[in-house]
Amino acid sequence: MQSVGASLAMLLLVSACTAAQPAPTTVPVTVTTESPAPATTAATTTTIAPATTAAPSTTTTTLPPLEGLAYEEVAGDLPFPIVLTSLPGSDTALLATKDGVVWLMQDGALTSDPVLDIRGRVTNRGEQGLLGLVQHPEDRSRFYVHYTDRSGDTVVSEFKWDGSVADPDSERVLLEVDQPASNHNGGMLQFGPDGMLYLGLGDGGAANDRFGNGQNPDTLLAGLVAIDVESGEARKVMSGLRNPWRFWIDGENVVIADVGQNAYEEISVAPLDSRANFGWPITEGLHCFRPSSGCDTTGLTLPIVEVRHGDGGACSITGGIVYRGSAIPEMNGRYFYSDYCGGWLRSVDPLDPADVLDHTGDVGVHGRVGSFGIDGAGEMYVLTTTTVIKVVPVR
Repeated sequence: MQSVGASLAMLLLVSACTAAQPAPTTVPVTVTTESPAPATTAATTTTIAPATTAAPSTTTTTLPPLEGLAYEEVAGDLPFPIVLTSLPGSDTALLATKDGVVWLMQDGALTSDPVLDIRGRVTNRGEQGLLGLVQHPEDRSRFYVHYTDRSGDTVVSEFKWDGSVADPDSERVLLEVDQPASNHNGGMLQFGPDGMLYLGLGDGGAANDRFGNGQNPDTLLAGLVAIDVESGEARKVMSGLRNPWRFWIDGENVVIADVGQNAYEEISVAPLDSRANFGWPITEGLHCFRPSSGCDTTGLTLPIVEVRHGDGGACSITGGIVYRGSAIPEMNGRYFYSDYCGGWLRSVDPLDPADVLDHTGDVGVHGRVGSFGIDGAGEMYVLTTTTVIKVVPVR
């Protein structure tokens, strides 16, 4: 079997091919903003409101001026860290590795024994594996995982834990979804302000929306799915997604980084209750996916940011977080993101899509970026295929 990193690198490449006052050392990047061509009608204009639960964008602080950002390694030599998550105010975080192990992280150190080990239930190959993890926002005895089972299908399960260890036999399966191919599994899990558990699912895999799920209302695939964790009821609330590997809920809005195919990666924003359709396979980024036949974008929500393949080595977008921590108030409300191949770090103001900053000159490139995470203070972490890195201010 190939190594995890090698397998995922190969399949991600196959999948891809088939507000704040900036620090002096951050430089803007050019964002493609042209309309899809040839689009026969205009796309839906979606009004995005500021997050109701977020701090104001203007922050009073007595901190020294921000000179830039830096990376600070927290843990290394890990078998593909995939999720880092914590409840607000908690001094501990949960870290999942793609092979099916969940660890407890406290004061920047991992416990010697895992919280949960379900490697025997997980297919860890290419884009498959343990892909999502989140704690219940009110009941601290429960957390939820999204993984690929031994048959290659999607499973979302609840586990019980006592704050230090989980019982593998406590698994309660909430959702199972058949996957027709091994790629485009989506991955992210996050609770919304409505108490629902949200899951991002891809279009079923292969390429060119082979299975016709992109615009199919009768499947959960190619969508953002809302799950009631008490009843297990699941419904598709957004559609037209190719592979929403990572998304981020910020107040009433969701920011989705959707992995593109031949040419463009994209970031889209919509209210959680909007039932947005993001266009796949009608569009890829801001462009008609099949330009020779044109496309009708009526009713579609088009991305706020498009990243062209090859831009900084881009091949597969890695969605991140909307920063709401206290250590870098100058970055409050900015959405940070990266790329699996490029490894750079950029941010955008979701309320002002033209405000894109490239922070790579500050932090450098430290490998393939697979995910982002936060701790209990809301501080931001970047996860490469081997390392957990904290983003810290330079003052």
